[in-house]
Amino acid sequence: MAKKKEWVNLIIGFIGSMLGLIVLNVFNRNILMLLPLPARMITMVITYWLIALVPIILMTANKEKPSDYGFTAEKLGKQIIVGILIAAAMSLALTVVPHLLGFGEYVSSEKNYTRLWQFIYEFIYCIFAVGFAEEFVFRGYIYKKILNICGKETAAVIVSSVLFGLFHIFRGSIVQVIMTAFIGAFFCLCRAKVKGCTIVSLIIAHGIYDALITVWTAVL
Repeated sequence: MAKKKEWVNLIIGFIGSMLGLIVLNVFNRNILMLLPLPARMITMVITYWLIALVPIILMTANKEKPSDYGFTAEKLGKQIIVGILIAAAMSLALTVVPHLLGFGEYVSSEKNYTRLWQFIYEFIYCIFAVGFAEEFVFRGYIYKKILNICGKETAAVIVSSVLFGLFHIFRGSIVQVIMTAFIGAFFCLCRAKVKGCTIVSLIIAHGIYDALITVWTAVL
């Protein structure tokens, strides 16, 4: 009975996240650009949490806590530092090196920022919207549900990473979906194998890595 409930929560949680993404995309295409810039900036951060809305509702309904999904305030500074180091390593390997080897067009951002405030906002958006929401859903909620069902960490890594890749199917090609799945697996392995790496570390790593793509696009 317990596993059946976890299956239901997993399926509803993932479908809810995909529906949240669809609603977000429709909103961004039809409404977001009608707002003045300051309101648009705030709205982008808030509305991205639509992808986590259903998992949050399920977590609350099941009387679960963020700590059940890997969140902890213990040694927070160390968690943040670990996240920064992971982001730096990823950025070097997946963005800087490809740029230096002449493959920059494949890892560049579509955002051609030139002003300091734009880059600062990109870090805020990528950490507190994209990084926070996606890590909670995929390396927190979905990962934990799969682990509860199967009892095997390998299964949790593989399935959560495949779902993470599929989550990005509306944003690019199948190659991007595959690459995103591998990045998801890397995040899972970091949490399991890197000392001091927590879900908070992954939020920081994810957000900074994404934001640095825009920086390197402007610099390299």
